[in-house]
Amino acid sequence: MSLPRLIASDLDGTLLGPEGDVSARTRAALDAAQQAGIEIVLVTGRPPRWVREMPEATGAHAVVVCANGALLYDVDAHDVLDHAPIPGALAVELVDHLRADAPGCRFACEMTFTFGRDADYPARMPAPPGTLIGDVRDLVADRDTTKLIVRDDDLPHDELVRIVQGIVGERAEVTHSGYGIVEISARGVDKGRGLTVACARHGIDPGDVIAFGDMPNDLPMLRLAGRGVAVANAHADVLAVADEVTASNAEDGVAQVIERVLGR
Repeated sequence: MSLPRLIASDLDGTLLGPEGDVSARTRAALDAAQQAGIEIVLVTGRPPRWVREMPEATGAHAVVVCANGALLYDVDAHDVLDHAPIPGALAVELVDHLRADAPGCRFACEMTFTFGRDADYPARMPAPPGTLIGDVRDLVADRDTTKLIVRDDDLPHDELVRIVQGIVGERAEVTHSGYGIVEISARGVDKGRGLTVACARHGIDPGDVIAFGDMPNDLPMLRLAGRGVAVANAHADVLAVADEVTASNAEDGVAQVIERVLGR
């Protein structure tokens, strides 16, 4: 395998171990890649508030692709360099349509640095400071929305994905990365779009990228990169299209590929 110019990696389920940590082997492999002149860019579904420690922990570039490609966030400067949000009017339209056709849906929303949710949204984690709690329809009406998040705990996850995709149609992008949620981004916004923006900043062609992922939201990035690698624990849809399948995240699968690329 030829030496890539950039390594792009998802975080949860891919670069990070099952406990959400960066193993010593993975960190050593990333450091070795940087010493060889390869850029490291993190590409995640996480919002900015959940990535602030990641560049330091991984040794990656401080500019992170967040929110499934909707944001390019400079951790060091705490600054958004690029944002492709859902316009407020469209976000309201999507919420209204989903509530009409799938009344069990509950909503949350990411708006750059702010998180909001319906009062009865079944949150799986404590609300971050500054959370807006109310009717998400009202929260998104006069704001640009980075992404909408949909839950319906009475439906199997695959069924929820199918329903949301059918209702949203071509108006926006629908993806998922587990945790019982479905995510909606602006039309044309996905991890492939985010990686394209990041590559342009570095003056690197996506064909010179090796990308790692595990979930359906990683598919556009894996398809765009010159080489797309799935970890062994990846979703079946990801395993089916990856150029290569490495070991699982519990077995430092990303590190194993980097070591081989570097001839170690």
